[in-house]
Amino acid sequence: MSKKRIAILTSGGDCAGLNAAIRAAVHRAHRLGWETIGLINGTAGLLKDPAQYRTLTPNDMDSYVMRMGGTILGTTNKGNPFAFPMADGSTKDLSGKIIDGFRSLNVEGIIGIGGDGSFAILNRLAMQGGLKMVGIPKTIDNDIGMTETSVGFDTAVAVATEALDRLQPTAASHDRVMILEVMGRDAGHIALAAGIAGGADVILIPEVAYNLESVAAKIKEVKNTGRNFALIVVSEAVKTLDGGKLELEYMGGEKRYGGIGQYLSNKISDMTGSETRVTVLGHVQRGSQPTYNDRLLASAFGVKAVDLINEGKFGRMVAWSNRQVIDVAIEDAIKAYQQVDLNGTLVHTARALGISMGD
Repeated sequence: MSKKRIAILTSGGDCAGLNAAIRAAVHRAHRLGWETIGLINGTAGLLKDPAQYRTLTPNDMDSYVMRMGGTILGTTNKGNPFAFPMADGSTKDLSGKIIDGFRSLNVEGIIGIGGDGSFAILNRLAMQGGLKMVGIPKTIDNDIGMTETSVGFDTAVAVATEALDRLQPTAASHDRVMILEVMGRDAGHIALAAGIAGGADVILIPEVAYNLESVAAKIKEVKNTGRNFALIVVSEAVKTLDGGKLELEYMGGEKRYGGIGQYLSNKISDMTGSETRVTVLGHVQRGSQPTYNDRLLASAFGVKAVDLINEGKFGRMVAWSNRQVIDVAIEDAIKAYQQVDLNGTLVHTARALGISMGD
């Protein structure tokens, strides 16, 4: 008699810690007598005929896998299956084909590792097709609701903090203002956490409206103390002074945030007379070897996700709360988008340390 099957997929942008979650799920499933398969390139693998997947065994999941960045299964963050872009420029609903692909795998449960956008799609597919799914939250942006943190966030902050550590001595050597542009989409969690940990003088996030006079005043204040450099961290989603978005266009017309660092550099240089330089971290924040925190979190999440399937609890997302792994409804997590709490501990800490938030 064949074993019951669990399917695992990674969806959306990659981040550090994905492989640790996959590894933990495979090991836990094996101990419970389940077979595990991994979908290749997320839902994109289900558009192939036959559906693309690989069998995952504990022998494949040694400790080396846990140390690897990215995802061994591949992922996709393009092509909403409910409005999939076709070659002629039109869109087509391919959700039925993806659901059929899931069904062809003969699985008892599905573990989707993704962010809020991925969960919205996967949850809709699950409800439409009667699929049994649980979710593991991953995003460097840390903007998924109902969980204190997500897989990938800690590593992204560590990378941004290290960048500030490396920028500080060169800033001091050349009497410069260094601007570090970090990812974060529409939430400023990375900028805020890294800015505090890395000793920034100014932190600009999309949740706080800024004015250049305040930023310039902080730089002058720093120089009046006798220090010859300043560090600024800015989230990619911060808008221009007139409220516009700065975006870069990629192949296929896709637009993503980018350019706010250089925009601010030119303005600050004109206002203060300071020589400024810009560093854009971009995907460096995604591709790193995971920190120990992300490995631990991902491992705990992977185990819990399999336990939920084994208990027959579906439509749930694993979450971190008060030093414990819990589970919440996926729908609730999607609804509770988590931006920076302006009355929260980290904003208070930044202000108490004298860091300017630009307002």
